[in-house]
Order: sequence, then structure tokens, then C-alpha cells
Amino acid sequence: MLDIAEAGKHVKDAYEFHIPYFLWTWLPDSLKGDHPHPGSIPLPKIDFWGLEFQITKFMVLEVVAGLLMILIFVPLAWRMSRGSTPRGKFWNLFEAILLFLRDKVARPAIGHKYADRFLPFIWTVFFFVLFCNLLGLFPWAGSPTGSLAVTAALSGVTLATVIGTGMAIHGPVNYWIGLVPHLDLPFLLGLMLKPMLFAIEVVGLLIKHVVLAVRLLANMFAGHLVLAVITGFIAATAQLSIPLWLTVTISSVLGATAINLLELFVAFLQAYIFAFLSSIFIGMAVHLH
Repeated sequence: MLDIAEAGKHVKDAYEFHIPYFLWTWLPDSLKGDHPHPGSIPLPKIDFWGLEFQITKFMVLEVVAGLLMILIFVPLAWRMSRGSTPRGKFWNLFEAILLFLRDKVARPAIGHKYADRFLPFIWTVFFFVLFCNLLGLFPWAGSPTGSLAVTAALSGVTLATVIGTGMAIHGPVNYWIGLVPHLDLPFLLGLMLKPMLFAIEVVGLLIKHVVLAVRLLANMFAGHLVLAVITGFIAATAQLSIPLWLTVTISSVLGATAINLLELFVAFLQAYIFAFLSSIFIGMAVHLH
């Protein structure tokens, strides 16, 4: 029978990279570690002032996503700063995405007065989430956005940006007071209701960012888990009759291909949703009740 827990290991963070066994056999012993596991490349620990820090697979993939952004957007920004005309599909593709995020996401949600100030953040969040999502489509890699630690960190950065923006624009005291809607209430009634409304607004602010993290996590983790389960049926039926195994294999490959195409769409969609909701939350901090 198919072990769902075993399938789940392929979409979780790990202290090693899994690669095809035939590639693993070609690796030098220095990359296999002192206690090699067939098909796995162990990741090192860093000793930092006596404290051991374990490198994980998702950490490496996040660095890869960051390096890809640098390699793409630094030359692109350099060309744009020179006033060059966009040429080629590659340049036009990324410029179209950047302009879409500016004109259809940031400016409508935040407002023209402040939107351009937050564009670097919105662009960075979108493409970092997108590249992390797309890395999960490569065999034997993984999607860092399928980890709660990663999505919670991204959501935490958004929360810090929202709170910092509100306090910078309205002042530390006025921002928190402004969370409560203006109500024309008698003094005693307002004295009872406004603290309750303030608590509700603060809890709601936190919940919105928790949901922001969980939404991205659930969509990415679930999609990759479905892929792992579908392809796992091939191994589960390998010891059965050949006709059954061939039928399951063909069906699993076709199903995995269809799900993979859907995951490609979801990778872009979830990056857009994260950037869109981040823009809305920033806009709500800029424009209080």
C-alpha cells in the first residue's frame, strides 16, 4: 500500500538533497558525507561561535531564488536606468509583470501618493514567492513556500511593514488609536466599547497575516503532496502484475503532468495573491478608518 507519510517527506524540508541514484554514484565521496545514504547529499552544519547551525534544503533553495532575482533584475535595472528601449521577449516579459504590479496592484490598493514608495517591497515579495514556487516544480528540488517557517517569515515581514508604515505616517500613538473606527457614542458607552473594538482590530490584524501565511503554505504543500502521492502509486504497484503496473504508471504519469501544469498556474497565482494582499494591508495602514 502507498505510505502517505513517506510521500509527505518529499514535500518537507530536509537536511539533505535527494537525487537520482545513478547521479549519486558519480559524486565524489567528499559530497556524500561521512555516513552517506544512497541517493542523498547531506547538507553541512555551520559552527558559529560554538553554536551549530544546520543548513537545510529549503535554505539552499531560498538562496537560489535570491540569486536568480539578482541575476535577472540587476542587469534589467541597469538597462532601464540608461533609458534603453525594451528589447527581446525576456526583457518585455519581466517589464510587463513589473508594470502590472505597479498599475493594477500597488497603486489601486495603496494609492498613487505612497504606492511607489512600497513598489520595491511588493516586487521583491512577488518574485521571491514566485521563484520559490517554481523551484518546487523541478524534480528532486522542493518548494520553500511549502514550509510554514518560510511563509510565516514572509508574512511577518509584511506585518512589520504594515505596522511600521502606519506608525511612520500617522505617528506611533495615532496609528493604534486610528485602528478603532470613529463612532459617535456617549462617553460611558464609548469607554466600554472602544477598548473591546481596539482588541478586536488588533487580533484581526494578526489573524489577517496568519491567514496570509497559511494560505500560501496550504496551496503549495497540498499541490506537491498530491503529486507525490500520484507518482507513489507507480512504486506501490511495482510488485503486482505487469498489466496493472503499466496501467497505473501511464495513468499516474498523465495525471502528474496535468497536476504539474496546474501547479505552474498556482505558482503565479499564489505569488500574485500574496503581493495583492500585502498591498491591501499596507493600504489599510496608510488610510486608517
